[in-house]
Amino acid sequence: MIISVINLTEGALTDAQVQSTIRAVNRQVSEDFAPYWGFGGVLRLEGKTGRRRRSIDAADMRGDAILYLLNEVRVSNTDGFHDQWFRGIPYSVVYRELSDLLKEAWTVTLSHEALELIGDAEANLLVQGPHPRHPSRKVYHWFEMCDTVQNESYVIDGISVSNFVLPLYFTASAERGGRNDFLGTRAQGRSLRSFGVNPGGYIGYFDPKTGKDENYEMRGDTTAAHRLAVKRRLRTGRGMRRKRRTRGLD
Repeated sequence: MIISVINLTEGALTDAQVQSTIRAVNRQVSEDFAPYWGFGGVLRLEGKTGRRRRSIDAADMRGDAILYLLNEVRVSNTDGFHDQWFRGIPYSVVYRELSDLLKEAWTVTLSHEALELIGDAEANLLVQGPHPRHPSRKVYHWFEMCDTVQNESYVIDGISVSNFVLPLYFTASAERGGRNDFLGTRAQGRSLRSFGVNPGGYIGYFDPKTGKDENYEMRGDTTAAHRLAVKRRLRTGRGMRRKRRTRGLD
Protein backbone atom coordinates (compact mmCIF):
# COMPACT_ATOMS: atom_id res chain seq x y z
CA MET A 1 0.00 0.00 0.00
CA ILE A 2 1.27 3.47 -0.92
CA ILE A 3 -0.04 6.39 1.14
CA SER A 4 0.22 9.83 -0.44
CA VAL A 5 0.96 12.47 2.20
CA ILE A 6 -0.26 15.91 1.08
CA ASN A 7 0.97 18.86 3.12
CA LEU A 8 -1.70 21.59 3.16
CA THR A 9 -0.42 23.45 6.23
CA GLU A 10 0.64 26.40 4.06
CA GLY A 11 4.14 26.63 5.48
CA ALA A 12 3.35 25.82 9.13
CA LEU A 13 5.07 22.50 8.52
CA THR A 14 7.88 22.59 6.00
CA ASP A 15 8.38 19.78 3.52
CA ALA A 16 11.72 19.06 5.23
CA GLN A 17 9.94 18.51 8.57
CA VAL A 18 7.34 16.30 6.93
CA GLN A 19 9.97 14.28 5.04
CA SER A 20 11.87 13.59 8.27
CA THR A 21 8.68 12.34 9.91
CA ILE A 22 7.74 10.23 6.88
CA ARG A 23 11.17 8.61 6.98
CA ALA A 24 10.71 7.70 10.66
CA VAL A 25 7.18 6.34 10.11
CA ASN A 26 8.33 4.30 7.11
CA ARG A 27 11.00 2.76 9.33
CA GLN A 28 8.35 2.06 11.95
CA VAL A 29 6.11 0.33 9.41
CA SER A 30 8.85 -1.77 7.81
CA GLU A 31 10.91 -2.64 10.92
CA ASP A 32 8.32 -2.68 13.73
CA PHE A 33 4.81 -3.09 12.33
CA ALA A 34 5.18 -5.39 9.31
CA PRO A 35 7.26 -8.11 11.07
CA TYR A 36 4.33 -8.70 13.45
CA TRP A 37 1.38 -8.15 11.14
CA GLY A 38 2.77 -9.55 7.88
CA PHE A 39 1.63 -6.54 5.84
CA GLY A 40 2.65 -2.91 5.61
CA GLY A 41 2.82 0.17 3.44
CA VAL A 42 4.93 3.11 2.38
CA LEU A 43 4.32 6.82 2.89
CA ARG A 44 5.57 9.38 0.39
CA LEU A 45 5.18 13.16 0.21
CA GLU A 46 3.22 14.35 -2.80
CA GLY A 47 1.28 17.43 -3.85
CA LYS A 48 2.50 20.83 -4.96
CA THR A 49 5.36 22.78 -3.39
CA GLY A 50 5.20 26.34 -2.09
CA ARG A 51 3.14 28.04 0.59
CA ARG A 52 -0.24 28.13 -1.22
CA ARG A 53 -1.29 24.55 -1.98
CA ARG A 54 -5.09 24.54 -1.89
CA SER A 55 -5.36 24.08 -5.64
CA ILE A 56 -4.55 20.45 -6.43
CA ASP A 57 -5.29 17.99 -9.20
CA ALA A 58 -5.28 14.24 -9.73
CA ALA A 59 -1.55 14.24 -10.52
CA ASP A 60 -0.86 15.24 -6.90
CA MET A 61 -1.98 11.83 -5.62
CA ARG A 62 -0.47 8.61 -6.96
CA GLY A 63 -0.98 6.28 -4.00
CA ASP A 64 -3.69 3.93 -2.74
CA ALA A 65 -4.77 6.24 0.10
CA ILE A 66 -4.25 9.84 1.20
CA LEU A 67 -3.06 11.35 4.47
CA TYR A 68 -3.74 15.09 4.57
CA LEU A 69 -1.82 17.48 6.83
CA LEU A 70 -3.97 20.49 7.79
CA ASN A 71 -3.78 23.27 10.36
CA GLU A 72 -7.38 23.75 11.57
CA VAL A 73 -10.20 21.27 12.13
CA ARG A 74 -12.92 21.87 9.55
CA VAL A 75 -14.35 18.43 8.96
CA SER A 76 -17.12 19.34 6.53
CA ASN A 77 -14.70 21.40 4.43
CA THR A 78 -12.17 18.55 4.41
CA ASP A 79 -14.78 15.95 3.43
CA GLY A 80 -16.05 18.15 0.63
CA PHE A 81 -12.54 18.95 -0.56
CA HIS A 82 -11.64 15.24 -0.65
CA ASP A 83 -14.86 14.28 -2.44
CA GLN A 84 -14.26 16.96 -5.05
CA TRP A 85 -10.81 15.71 -6.01
CA PHE A 86 -10.41 12.10 -4.85
CA ARG A 87 -13.85 10.67 -4.13
CA GLY A 88 -13.72 6.92 -3.37
CA ILE A 89 -10.06 6.96 -2.26
CA PRO A 90 -9.46 6.06 1.43
CA TYR A 91 -8.11 8.96 3.43
CA SER A 92 -7.30 10.27 6.86
CA VAL A 93 -6.36 13.68 8.24
CA VAL A 94 -3.78 14.98 10.69
CA TYR A 95 -4.96 18.31 12.12
CA ARG A 96 -2.28 20.32 13.94
CA GLU A 97 -5.01 22.03 15.97
CA LEU A 98 -6.30 18.67 17.23
CA SER A 99 -2.79 17.48 18.14
CA ASP A 100 -2.25 20.70 20.10
CA LEU A 101 -5.57 20.34 21.96
CA LEU A 102 -4.67 16.75 22.88
CA LYS A 103 -1.12 17.81 23.86
CA GLU A 104 0.21 15.25 21.41
CA ALA A 105 3.07 15.73 18.94
CA TRP A 106 1.72 15.94 15.39
CA THR A 107 4.29 13.29 14.44
CA VAL A 108 2.60 10.82 16.81
CA THR A 109 -0.76 11.67 15.26
CA LEU A 110 0.63 11.09 11.77
CA SER A 111 2.11 7.74 12.82
CA HIS A 112 -1.22 6.78 14.41
CA GLU A 113 -3.26 7.69 11.33
CA ALA A 114 -0.81 6.00 8.95
CA LEU A 115 -0.93 2.71 10.87
CA GLU A 116 -4.73 2.88 10.99
CA LEU A 117 -4.91 3.43 7.23
CA ILE A 118 -2.63 0.46 6.62
CA GLY A 119 -4.63 -1.75 8.98
CA ASP A 120 -8.12 -0.77 7.79
CA ALA A 121 -8.14 1.83 5.04
CA GLU A 122 -11.93 2.05 4.79
CA ALA A 123 -12.51 2.09 8.59
CA ASN A 124 -15.15 -0.64 8.28
CA LEU A 125 -13.53 -3.83 9.63
CA LEU A 126 -14.87 -5.40 12.85
CA VAL A 127 -13.69 -8.22 15.13
CA GLN A 128 -16.01 -10.14 17.44
CA GLY A 129 -15.00 -9.91 21.07
CA PRO A 130 -16.32 -9.43 24.61
CA HIS A 131 -18.31 -6.38 25.61
CA PRO A 132 -15.89 -4.24 27.71
CA ARG A 133 -18.43 -3.86 30.54
CA HIS A 134 -20.33 -7.13 30.15
CA PRO A 135 -17.76 -9.77 29.10
CA SER A 136 -20.35 -12.55 28.67
CA ARG A 137 -21.95 -10.59 25.83
CA LYS A 138 -20.38 -10.33 22.37
CA VAL A 139 -19.87 -7.09 20.46
CA TYR A 140 -17.91 -6.15 17.35
CA HIS A 141 -14.71 -4.24 18.05
CA TRP A 142 -13.32 -1.72 15.59
CA PHE A 143 -10.17 -3.05 13.92
CA GLU A 144 -8.00 -0.15 15.06
CA MET A 145 -4.25 -0.33 15.53
CA CYS A 146 -3.57 2.47 18.00
CA ASP A 147 -6.66 3.71 19.86
CA THR A 148 -6.27 1.52 22.93
CA VAL A 149 -2.61 2.54 23.42
CA GLN A 150 -2.74 6.02 21.89
CA ASN A 151 -1.35 7.73 24.97
CA GLU A 152 1.95 5.86 24.45
CA SER A 153 4.75 6.67 22.03
CA TYR A 154 8.41 5.95 21.33
CA VAL A 155 11.19 7.58 19.30
CA ILE A 156 12.71 6.66 15.93
CA ASP A 157 15.54 8.88 14.62
CA GLY A 158 14.50 11.62 17.02
CA ILE A 159 10.85 11.52 15.86
CA SER A 160 8.05 10.47 18.22
CA VAL A 161 5.73 7.78 16.81
CA SER A 162 2.69 5.96 18.16
CA ASN A 163 2.56 2.62 19.96
CA PHE A 164 0.29 0.02 18.33
CA VAL A 165 -1.37 -3.31 19.10
CA LEU A 166 -0.24 -6.73 17.84
CA PRO A 167 -2.29 -9.61 16.37
CA LEU A 168 -2.65 -11.37 19.74
CA TYR A 169 -4.68 -8.39 20.95
CA PHE A 170 -7.61 -9.53 18.79
CA THR A 171 -7.65 -13.16 19.95
CA ALA A 172 -10.66 -14.64 21.74
CA SER A 173 -8.64 -16.00 24.66
CA ALA A 174 -6.05 -14.19 26.76
CA GLU A 175 -2.76 -15.99 26.18
CA ARG A 176 -0.73 -16.02 29.38
CA GLY A 177 2.30 -13.76 28.89
CA GLY A 178 1.28 -12.91 25.32
CA ARG A 179 2.52 -9.65 23.84
CA ASN A 180 -0.49 -7.58 22.81
CA ASP A 181 1.18 -4.26 22.02
CA PHE A 182 4.55 -3.31 20.56
CA LEU A 183 5.98 -1.58 23.63
CA GLY A 184 4.67 -4.18 26.06
CA THR A 185 3.58 -1.43 28.43
CA ARG A 186 2.60 -2.45 31.95
CA ALA A 187 -0.02 -0.37 33.71
CA GLN A 188 -0.73 -0.99 37.40
CA GLY A 189 1.44 -4.11 37.17
CA ARG A 190 -0.53 -5.61 34.25
CA SER A 191 0.19 -5.73 30.55
CA LEU A 192 -2.49 -4.98 27.97
CA ARG A 193 -5.15 -7.72 27.78
CA SER A 194 -6.89 -8.93 24.61
CA PHE A 195 -9.65 -6.45 23.72
CA GLY A 196 -8.56 -4.38 26.73
CA VAL A 197 -7.48 -0.76 27.06
CA ASN A 198 -4.47 1.01 28.54
CA PRO A 199 -4.58 4.31 30.49
CA GLY A 200 -5.15 7.25 28.19
CA GLY A 201 -6.60 5.11 25.41
CA TYR A 202 -10.05 3.93 24.49
CA ILE A 203 -11.73 1.34 22.31
CA GLY A 204 -14.67 1.54 19.93
CA TYR A 205 -17.15 -1.19 19.14
CA PHE A 206 -20.50 -1.85 17.51
CA ASP A 207 -23.07 -3.22 19.93
CA PRO A 208 -25.74 -5.27 18.09
CA LYS A 209 -28.03 -4.99 21.14
CA THR A 210 -28.21 -1.19 20.90
CA GLY A 211 -27.48 -0.97 17.18
CA LYS A 212 -24.89 1.77 17.89
CA ASP A 213 -21.16 2.38 17.70
CA GLU A 214 -19.93 3.08 21.21
CA ASN A 215 -16.70 3.89 23.06
CA TYR A 216 -15.14 2.65 26.27
CA GLU A 217 -12.30 3.96 28.42
CA MET A 218 -11.07 2.97 31.88
CA ARG A 219 -13.19 4.25 34.76
CA GLY A 220 -11.85 7.58 36.01
CA ASP A 221 -9.43 7.98 33.07
CA THR A 222 -9.58 11.73 32.58
CA THR A 223 -6.99 11.69 29.78
CA ALA A 224 -9.02 9.32 27.63
CA ALA A 225 -12.27 11.10 28.51
CA HIS A 226 -10.76 14.43 27.46
CA ARG A 227 -9.51 12.95 24.19
CA LEU A 228 -12.94 11.57 23.36
CA ALA A 229 -14.69 14.80 24.37
CA VAL A 230 -12.45 16.90 22.11
CA LYS A 231 -12.99 14.60 19.13
CA ARG A 232 -16.75 14.57 19.69
CA ARG A 233 -16.87 18.36 19.96
CA LEU A 234 -14.88 18.79 16.76
CA ARG A 235 -16.67 15.84 15.09
CA THR A 236 -13.40 14.44 13.82
CA GLY A 237 -11.52 11.12 13.78
CA ARG A 238 -12.04 7.72 12.23
CA GLY A 239 -14.53 6.81 14.96
CA MET A 240 -16.79 9.71 13.99
CA ARG A 241 -16.58 8.60 10.36
CA ARG A 242 -17.66 5.10 11.36
CA LYS A 243 -20.60 6.50 13.34
CA ARG A 244 -21.69 8.77 10.49
CA ARG A 245 -21.62 5.77 8.14
CA THR A 246 -23.68 3.67 10.60
CA ARG A 247 -26.28 6.43 10.72
CA GLY A 248 -26.26 6.61 6.92
CA LEU A 249 -24.86 10.14 6.80
CA ASP A 250 -21.83 9.41 4.60
